[in-house]
Amino acid sequence: MKNQSASWRPDTLCVHAGTHLDERTGGVNSPIFTSTAYAYPNPSDENVYPRYFNVPNQRVVARKLAALEKGEDGVIFGSGMAAISTLLFAHLKPGDHAVFQADLYGGTYHLVTTELARFGVEITFARTLAEFSAAVRPRTRVLYVESPSNPLLRCVDLAAVAKLGRERGLLSAIDNTFASPINQTPLELGIDAVVHSGTKYLNGHSDVNAGVVVSSREVVRKVTECALSFGGMLDAHACYQLERGLKTLALRVRQQNENAGRLARFLESHPAVARVIYPGLPAHPDHAVAARQMRGFGGMLSFELRQPGQVDGMLERLQVATPALSLGGVETLVTVPSRTSHRTMSPEERERAGIGDGLVRVSVGIEDIVDLTHDFDQAIRA
Repeated sequence: MKNQSASWRPDTLCVHAGTHLDERTGGVNSPIFTSTAYAYPNPSDENVYPRYFNVPNQRVVARKLAALEKGEDGVIFGSGMAAISTLLFAHLKPGDHAVFQADLYGGTYHLVTTELARFGVEITFARTLAEFSAAVRPRTRVLYVESPSNPLLRCVDLAAVAKLGRERGLLSAIDNTFASPINQTPLELGIDAVVHSGTKYLNGHSDVNAGVVVSSREVVRKVTECALSFGGMLDAHACYQLERGLKTLALRVRQQNENAGRLARFLESHPAVARVIYPGLPAHPDHAVAARQMRGFGGMLSFELRQPGQVDGMLERLQVATPALSLGGVETLVTVPSRTSHRTMSPEERERAGIGDGLVRVSVGIEDIVDLTHDFDQAIRA
């Protein structure tokens, strides 16, 4: 493994942290280890096997992300939902209780309200710190937040949530997908565990499904023990692609931050747009919280047209931006959450969550901002 310095900054960590050096050839990239059978006994005296989350390509990515998130260790999964579900099942058992942020990604909401409930775990949803505190019971074990949230970009005071968790002896966890470790490092604010859909910003090229948990060695050990049975590992080739994507993470996210801020301000002034939701705008209800705990406001924004019935026409006319699922890639992607990420919620649940049929979510890419603003302008005006 390549030696790394504790003083390295994120741009350097993206490129060098965790790299497996091939001493024989001197290659600068980690080799792809395709084996599913490894010798035993071996120098490490452990059973090495892809489903055990300990083959070289898995460990390379885990070390890089642990360095970026300021954690002690990490586990790499085949999807973000595999990471989230394994973290939760590793820390919850029948009869336990957990408190979740009310503004959740639709897939997480479905997991919580169906699988955890079926498993016998009681769930409470909370929006404010006061609600989180009031919801804690003797059987509470986990506090789970998502900041910024999907798709309304709500931001939670992470230091306050972490403090509540410490005081009550609870595991505090966050989905940090929208921020990425470039914009936000929750572990430094006291949060216990970070999860990501690595499919999004971490990989950044819309060609790999992945997930990650980063935390202390003890939490990672507990998650890995659970993961061995669930089997949600990532194969060597996908790990290699994820490592390659991570090398440009800092560069991509900075450009996406800048583009999203400029597009948000453009849309905010557009006569056909009713509202824009972006943490970098002073009008956002959590702008002060985001400004305090984030180094950049991210590449995600949402907006609503004054005439919601015109959304489909706008989507059809976009030429630079692409109506497509997912987010976090180099290309600008546009979705309607009520039909995609939150379609498993009932209309009543979406209404309570503030996700209307006319809400449009934009994952801003790295294209030229002049082309992007012109594209949205022509699509909306037409």
